[in-house]
Amino acid sequence: MEEMLLAAERIRNLERMFDARQAMSRTMDILPGKFFEKPLSRGKYKGAVLDREKSEQMKDEYYERRGWDKETGIPTRQKLIELGREDVADEVLGKP
Repeated sequence: MEEMLLAAERIRNLERMFDARQAMSRTMDILPGKFFEKPLSRGKYKGAVLDREKSEQMKDEYYERRGWDKETGIPTRQKLIELGREDVADEVLGKP
């Protein structure tokens, strides 16, 4: 199970580095506007909308837990080295 979780983490980080290479960043990592503007029409949270500021705070926490840079949403060199992918860090982030 541990090996599978590590493999999944490596895959997700590689996907994110592919996105970074294609110029995707935190600014593109957003939910559609309707989630912040259109109230839910039913259920336990009927009438609720997401708060943009809280959403950004949650994104910060997510990136931090992943080992990604909070400003860019890109995995850090340290995280990629931890996952055995220094080659990817060098290719996308440049050599240190």
